[in-house]
Amino acid sequence: MRIVFMGTPEFAVPSLQKLINTGYNVVGVVTQPDRPKGRKQLLTKSPIKIAAEENGIAVYQPEKIRAQEAIKRVLEWEPDLIITAAYGQIIPTELLVTPKYKAINVHASLLPKFRGAAPIHQSIIQGEQETGITIMYMVKELDAGDILTVAKVPINDSDNVATLHDKLSEVGSSLLLETLKKIIKGEINPLPQDQKLVTFAPSLKREDELVKWDKSPREIFNQVRGLNPWPVAFTYYKNEVFKLWQVRPVNYDHQQEPGTILEADKERLTVATKGGAVDLLEVQPAGRKKMDIAAFLQGTVIKVGEKMGEENVESKNS
Repeated sequence: MRIVFMGTPEFAVPSLQKLINTGYNVVGVVTQPDRPKGRKQLLTKSPIKIAAEENGIAVYQPEKIRAQEAIKRVLEWEPDLIITAAYGQIIPTELLVTPKYKAINVHASLLPKFRGAAPIHQSIIQGEQETGITIMYMVKELDAGDILTVAKVPINDSDNVATLHDKLSEVGSSLLLETLKKIIKGEINPLPQDQKLVTFAPSLKREDELVKWDKSPREIFNQVRGLNPWPVAFTYYKNEVFKLWQVRPVNYDHQQEPGTILEADKERLTVATKGGAVDLLEVQPAGRKKMDIAAFLQGTVIKVGEKMGEENVESKNS
């Protein structure tokens, strides 16, 4: 079986590596072009490109996979199967239907829940107790193909995007090998997705990162860990961006407006929410590094009754 693998970030690396280690014939890898990264904007290879080069596999990096030249280039590899995992572009129909075994995708959710680019983030933000990997046939519509195999993964309170990402990446690579065996043996029974259960997880926007203090403690807890370590939740304090890396929900009876600071001592900073409060555990003030709350409070004068919340544009411009 001649396989073309299409992927870009770290999430996809275990899947590619296990294919190689197991002896599958990966004839080519397609990944996103090298992009500038970091403060110095150095041109950086994708994790998948690095893995492919380390294993001596040909790499192709089209700006647009839908361009006729790109389609022709991929088909020149004569793939029997195309596998994608977080590639980052919509795959043209010709590439989905031409290979003998078509094209399959390793997706980090329990489809039809959380179709789209940010399923790991949204599964935590929305308070799900489990997520998983779905491997499905690819169709023109995003993440809408028939389901081939599924593996479930619990979401613990200790999880954030990084830990859940790593769990799903490993589970996905193992499920991929199981799925390929079934495809080759003709033991796959594709299951259409239930359209009534479809939800979406589109790319995150800046407004998704802003903490709304009129939510419950649990909702804010989920939002913060569902954005850690990227892109990171934030609020405003004294009209400057104040990043929230880690918080803890607490039971707290109060009559204060959400966002009001309820406690501020040497080791505790508690902020009012709807129906309770959260303790801030790890923060990042504007222009400074991430730090635990004790380190922040040691060098900051912060008073009970002050507010955190949205930016005051009028005050900033005055």
